[in-house]
Amino acid sequence: MVIEYITICFFSLLGSGLTFFSGFGLGTILVPVFAIFFPLEIAISLTAIVHFLNNLFKLFLVGRNASRRVVIRFGIPAILFAFLGAYLLTVISGVQPLFSYSFLNKTADVTWVKLIIGLLLAFFALVDLIPSLSKINFSQKYIPLGGVLSGFFGGLSGNQGALRSAFLIRANLSKEQFIATGVIIAVLIDLSRLTIYAADLSKQYDKLDYLLLTLAVLSAFLGAYAGNKLLKKVTIGFLQTFVAIMLLVFSMLLMTGIL
Repeated sequence: MVIEYITICFFSLLGSGLTFFSGFGLGTILVPVFAIFFPLEIAISLTAIVHFLNNLFKLFLVGRNASRRVVIRFGIPAILFAFLGAYLLTVISGVQPLFSYSFLNKTADVTWVKLIIGLLLAFFALVDLIPSLSKINFSQKYIPLGGVLSGFFGGLSGNQGALRSAFLIRANLSKEQFIATGVIIAVLIDLSRLTIYAADLSKQYDKLDYLLLTLAVLSAFLGAYAGNKLLKKVTIGFLQTFVAIMLLVFSMLLMTGIL
């Protein structure tokens, strides 16, 4: 019991602190940690709650810095196309993976969707990491296209945050605007996801450990608070490099089927 609480709270704090800057990854970190102690469906529900409440807390911390224009032009297409991507997922859910293999007693499936998203993320990461390309910014007219791609592939794979950050970090925003804009869009997407999860959550309410959930949420709040304090010492160049490294790692995990 004690180890369970310490482990989950530690990763909630650490994950929230790290993903405060990148704008993605908290769910990726927390689902497997919760799954160590709970059935997968419970782990996903607990993670969704922590993720949503933590985004609301970040909204309270930094939301005033968001670019409303980018939120509208990026967020609306993202939400609409997320539903389209999710619908397509139900259509192609029976498609067999390209190949599978065993990794740490887990079956890793490599699919076309993961390969495509992984290649997109790797491309954006390399743009930031290669000096001759790192000064390139997207024209504002491409922001809706970023929302379309982020929403569609996010709905199709569940990895919307990484694509969102990949576009927003190139959108000529300040570091405060980048983080705050991503947070508002993430909250809107979380709300749309939770409307779908609500039925399952209502069936599981008696199986949830509410003390653990509360402590995990508070730990995530602490991580976000610490990240916000560090933001003043961070440059936009550091932020771009950090996001690029996270994107590169994430892309490799996707393309190899580990995620």
